[in-house]
Amino acid sequence: MIGFKDFFSFQKNKFFWINIIGMVVVIIAVTWGTLAWLDSYTRHGEAHIVPDVKNKNIEEAVRILNQGTMEGVVIDSNYVKGVPAGMVLEQTPAAGARVKEGRTVYLTITTTSVPLIQLPDIIDNSSIRQAEAKLKSIGFKLTEPELVPGEQDWVYGIKYRGRELKSGDKVPNEALLTLCVGDTHLRDSLAMDSTMIEINPMPQNEEKPEVDDSWF
Repeated sequence: MIGFKDFFSFQKNKFFWINIIGMVVVIIAVTWGTLAWLDSYTRHGEAHIVPDVKNKNIEEAVRILNQGTMEGVVIDSNYVKGVPAGMVLEQTPAAGARVKEGRTVYLTITTTSVPLIQLPDIIDNSSIRQAEAKLKSIGFKLTEPELVPGEQDWVYGIKYRGRELKSGDKVPNEALLTLCVGDTHLRDSLAMDSTMIEINPMPQNEEKPEVDDSWF
């Protein structure tokens, strides 16, 4: 019968120790191999700095990103007055961020297409102050109002380049609009003129004066 000391004796129980040593070597090898594979798979320690491509045209921006082993993709466009089309406005990730090789950088660029904005429901529904506040808040500009007969400071219409508009129409951003605003003085003047015409009607059938043609 093997004693306790003999059990742990290498000479008397060499096969046990060989198995133990073999298991330790296998565990170390497997652990090292797993860590090496994970390090290779995740490219641990490898990172690229995202370059700043804002305010550059899209062709140059894509070229710079490609040089940094990244890809530029346009995902949106916005209109900016006075800025030519194709200029980079925003980028994600931002410049200076650390990313892996092959990362996609999403770009927002400018466009020359002026966006159309829908007119709010202000015709015959708002005072001039309310209408001006709503229109200016969404980017429209206003001329001096055009006065029309009606309730004082009440909005009866909107014009763009002389054309009558209605609520829901779409017009270019920053369009110059004219509000048709009521004026009680004009309304009263027209009413008075109409009354005067009814009181003093023009003669319909005027008789021609008789002419003495005996001297012909």
